[in-house]
Amino acid sequence: MESDTVAKAVRQRDAEQTRRSILDAAIAEFAAKGLSGARVDEIAARTQTTKRMIYYYFGSKEGLYAAALEEMYEGIRATEKDLLLDQLPPEEALARLVETTFDYHAEHPEFVRMVTVENIHGARHIAGSATVSQRNEAVIGLMRRLLDRGVAAGVFRPGLDPLDLHVLINGFSFHRVANRHTLGVIFGQDMAAPDRAAQQRRLIVEAVLRLVRAG
Repeated sequence: MESDTVAKAVRQRDAEQTRRSILDAAIAEFAAKGLSGARVDEIAARTQTTKRMIYYYFGSKEGLYAAALEEMYEGIRATEKDLLLDQLPPEEALARLVETTFDYHAEHPEFVRMVTVENIHGARHIAGSATVSQRNEAVIGLMRRLLDRGVAAGVFRPGLDPLDLHVLINGFSFHRVANRHTLGVIFGQDMAAPDRAAQQRRLIVEAVLRLVRAG
């Protein structure tokens, strides 16, 4: 009986590892080639699995793509949750959130590329995802609590919309990564250069704090 339990646990662990491996390979493939250009055969080859196994776990190529998107959103939302912002003073918490958002986009260009691809598809693959909806509603709730604490402490002005502030922070962080190459050609500046990135990181933190401060 005990051996059956151990064997079941091993199979479950192996299944989870296989699913994780497939998702990682899928994210790389979809980020590089988009939904249309990505090949399930290539993902299977990278993970030493088969198309049949991939379809067993995810149902279809589009099912795999949707799962990869969910994983991408889960990554950034989990990173925000780990900051424990409710335990920090409002200004420090907001600065930490802005810095982390900026860093996450810079360090995960695959997230930026996959979100760009999904917008090309009209967001139809995440439209029915309860996971994506719940995770992103949570970050707006986090922002709302942060703003309310700041107003109560007299350090933030009232009337700020948490969604608008979220879009402002993420928009800047996203744009510089998504448009790195065109900006580089047009302006002759590499957005990923360490000095440029550090300057822009300070800029968005300062801009957001100036926007929200009372008085």
